[in-house]
Amino acid sequence: MVDVPTLVEQARAGRPRAVARLISLVEGASPQLREVMAALAPLTGNAYVVGLTGSPGVGKSTSTSALVSAYRRAGKRVGVLAVDPSSPFSGGALLGDRVRMSEHASDPGVYIRSMATRGHLGGLAWSAPQAIRVLDAAGCEVILVETVGVGQSEVEIASQADTSVVLMAPGMGDGIQAAKAGILEIGDVYVVNKADRDGADATARELNHMLGLGESRGPGDWRPPIVKTVAARGEGIDQVVEALEKHRAWMEEHGVLAERRMARAAREVETIAVTRLRERIGDLHGDRHIGALAERIVAGSLDPYAAADELVAGLTGA
Repeated sequence: MVDVPTLVEQARAGRPRAVARLISLVEGASPQLREVMAALAPLTGNAYVVGLTGSPGVGKSTSTSALVSAYRRAGKRVGVLAVDPSSPFSGGALLGDRVRMSEHASDPGVYIRSMATRGHLGGLAWSAPQAIRVLDAAGCEVILVETVGVGQSEVEIASQADTSVVLMAPGMGDGIQAAKAGILEIGDVYVVNKADRDGADATARELNHMLGLGESRGPGDWRPPIVKTVAARGEGIDQVVEALEKHRAWMEEHGVLAERRMARAAREVETIAVTRLRERIGDLHGDRHIGALAERIVAGSLDPYAAADELVAGLTGA
């Protein structure tokens, strides 16, 4: 058994091993997870969560690393959750963004963690919300969440971040990608990376045109800016940080930040509740009751909806 209060205290003091242990408890769905979350609850709500998403090859990890450098120059503690595809053999993260962000490895003001999706669709690990909570409680002022490059299904990042950044690059068919359902709706800031390549201006113009076509914004609403960068050289990164800070200020002024965080908490509660119900239903697969319901459905004396109602009533005591 882990001494949770001591571990939380050490994490608050900035000890990387304690933070790593807490996130491991989250990822492993430890029996002590409830105790961990209860201890962290009063310590959270201070971090600014930025999600970065985009097609494979647009430079998400390079951009994330450049943003870390920019925020560190500003004196902020930074946490990075780099969500990678899962190995089909071990279930662990395949790419390991910690290797690609090695320049920050020795910085005590930066904590980087690779997390595996473990088959979870939408570009995020299922445990990402709790891992964000750990980094928040550990004193990270900015948390960067870099998602798996899986394209259209990455829209889930918008539900976990305060601000969502969509990265694109010229010559990668991102104009078509942007036109897909969901991509134009999730971005609060758009970044055309590798802007030293031919076609960067055309990509930015095309994106601006598409944003205009899909626009249904009123006066005072946020209009996502388009920033061109060369992340490998750090060019344009300060402009990205400026755009992020402007969006944060706009959200605070209009009450949007509080709304997003409320919605995020509600989804987290719903996910936990649904997961618990699924576990209880899974325990009933060999149960006589569910077998009897199945027999009645096959015999035609009961329909599946009525059977489900009986099952739910039995699970909830309703």
